[in-house]
Amino acid sequence: MFTGAMTAMVTPFSNREVDEARLRNNVSFQIDHGISGLVPCGTTGESPTLSHDEHRRVVAQVVEAANGRVPVIAGAGSNSTAEALELTQHAKSVGAAATLQVNPYYNKPTQEGLYRHFATIADAVDLPMVLYNIPGRSVVELSPETIERLAAHPNIVATKEATGSMDVASQVIASTDLTVLSGDDSLTLPLMSIGARGVISVFANIAPKWVTAMTDAALAGDFVSAREQHLSMFPLCKAMFLETNPIPVKTAMKLLGADSGEMRLPMCEMSEANTSILRDALRDGKLL
Repeated sequence: MFTGAMTAMVTPFSNREVDEARLRNNVSFQIDHGISGLVPCGTTGESPTLSHDEHRRVVAQVVEAANGRVPVIAGAGSNSTAEALELTQHAKSVGAAATLQVNPYYNKPTQEGLYRHFATIADAVDLPMVLYNIPGRSVVELSPETIERLAAHPNIVATKEATGSMDVASQVIASTDLTVLSGDDSLTLPLMSIGARGVISVFANIAPKWVTAMTDAALAGDFVSAREQHLSMFPLCKAMFLETNPIPVKTAMKLLGADSGEMRLPMCEMSEANTSILRDALRDGKLL
């Protein structure tokens, strides 16, 4: 259902408030540069430090600004099933095309608990769901067997694969009809080579044309061009993770004049040494 290059959007701030004008500008920038979908209020969007009202407002603003030109997959995950359900209901009410549901973090549910969490939301709200398997953030990992159980639900249509394991991705692709999307920019092409259908990308915040060119080539079966694009992007993709996401991407956007660079604690400014490395990478990539 969702393929190609989709952007894990940053949430812009100004004087500690969400900068809605810049948020809407970012939506237009992404769509004008060929992106296939928008994903607000995920990890890159600093969802843990948004209030519930801010979270709902950001999703509504992105849906409104996109105006049906591309699908909006609203981040709606939580470690509380009731909270995730409420955010999912809101996403549906404002016209989001789907939700992104992260593994419940911190409380470390069992595989049965994970299954019941996602199935409860999928049962309650008739809206497509993208699972988000990222054990590096959530501590728990959805096993391929649990993903296979969840894939039987008609509202669960895709999974964002961020385990770093080609084996996990291969098993999911082999055993389900889910659309697999990369959750790691540097692994998008390897994952697409085994059947993934695109990426939810941090890097696309600054270079949507690059990411789109690579995913379009791979989807067309032109892996020679896709590989060339991947290798040209790779140094900057790695620079996007010199520190915890979204610190580098927001720093890059500030250097490019596309964001204030403001973050909310406990996220803080990038170190001077890493900022220098990032600046050099942007120059080498001819973005700065």
